[in-house]
Amino acid sequence: MPMIRIDVTQGRTPEDLAAVSKAIHAAVVGEYRIPEGDYFHVVTEHPRGQVVALDAGLGFERSDGVVMIQVFTQRGRSGEAKAALFAAIARELQGVGVAGEDVFIGYVENGAEDWSFGFGRAQYSTGELATPDTRNAS
Repeated sequence: MPMIRIDVTQGRTPEDLAAVSKAIHAAVVGEYRIPEGDYFHVVTEHPRGQVVALDAGLGFERSDGVVMIQVFTQRGRSGEAKAALFAAIARELQGVGVAGEDVFIGYVENGAEDWSFGFGRAQYSTGELATPDTRNAS
């Protein structure tokens, strides 16, 4: 049940933003085999100049169409599973017109006790929700 933050520069249509979100969700569902309904995304648009993503010394240029993605999820997935997710996200985004060099992903892990889905309760910790088994995800 990852939560995804997506930051982009203003200028995309609402339909384009929805397509970006859906593409990322498709990658997460496909790679981590989460339920389709576990869809928690925050899409934020920023004025030009407020999203900065240089090449980090890799020798390529990004466009102003960069999509910065933060994946917040429970710890326990392997490096191979994370790499597969990164590749799937880039592949899905390419299908909606986002170039590979414009895909930037940060991955943040935490524990079951770090989630509340409402009412101020940590439902994984209280047993109201079953803790996802991250070992079976790719």
